[in-house]
Amino acid sequence: MTSDGSGDIWVVTEQRDGRTKAPSIALIGKARKLAGERQSRLTAVCLSQVVEDAAQLAAYGADRVYLLDGPVPDDWNDDAYVKELVDLARREKPDVILATSGSLSSSVIPRMAVALDTGVSPNCISLDFDHQSRMLVQTRPAFGGSLMANVVFPNRRPQIATVRPHAFKKGDPDPSRQGEMIRVDFDRQAVSAKTKLLNVVKDLSGKVRLDEAEVVVCGGRGLGKAENFQMVAELAEVLGAALGTSRPPVDDGWVPYAHQVGQTGKIVSPRLYIACGVAGAPQHLAGMQTSEIIVAINEDPRAPIFEVATYGMVGDLFKIVPLLTKKLREARG
Repeated sequence: MTSDGSGDIWVVTEQRDGRTKAPSIALIGKARKLAGERQSRLTAVCLSQVVEDAAQLAAYGADRVYLLDGPVPDDWNDDAYVKELVDLARREKPDVILATSGSLSSSVIPRMAVALDTGVSPNCISLDFDHQSRMLVQTRPAFGGSLMANVVFPNRRPQIATVRPHAFKKGDPDPSRQGEMIRVDFDRQAVSAKTKLLNVVKDLSGKVRLDEAEVVVCGGRGLGKAENFQMVAELAEVLGAALGTSRPPVDDGWVPYAHQVGQTGKIVSPRLYIACGVAGAPQHLAGMQTSEIIVAINEDPRAPIFEVATYGMVGDLFKIVPLLTKKLREARG
């Protein structure tokens, strides 16, 4: 599509069990600010007509909400999603399309961009408008997170980007805001799927997902060796928390990459974040500094982590963490 878009901003939202995921709601809040800066209309696009909290999307900032009659969950069809979104985008001509990074965006958004003859900037951590050019400045990690790249689309529309979950904080809803609810029907028979969903297997391991956790306990290089992560894991278990790590322990092979927090790992925004022996490199801080409460435990009072911490404990983490775990166990009986 050429650059004659209407100026509208879209957020393609993701749902689970009929409710919108928190990262999508946070992205709507950020998009609301962007839309307000240039007086654009904000549209939330739901790939289902069964969305229990659709009205809430207006409260969080959407001027209108599209409820698409997409494939039902037990009949996942990427081809149908792509065709439905592309047809709607060609008709409405939005200037910007945003989505959170994840399984849906990875399988649908790039194919949508190809069909619309435009590009997509994946895994962004920041979004801003250049008011003079009206271009969306999309900031994302490059070269393994060693630097940040600003990406713009000067000649193509829509400008499409996916954003890391929890890159933005979830705002407060305004119950007085009203949005237009628009149901869009779709002829599923018109699309022949190239793939078929055979089964859905839920994670029943009982472990807390890092990117969805309300509490995260993170260990850093200050733990000294891989075996000492068990101490942090015990604190996480008592709190019912997810176990995180900074980048150095992953690079040293102490902890799997799936636990890494930061620009090159997962961006988290829990209610409570406890950093044990984490120095606080810029790439790590960018992945957790939107947490509501940050507790830092480090023997170096000059560690950068204390600059973003709500509460700081300067001392030997090998004494503090076991004592904290013991007291919490006693308090919980």
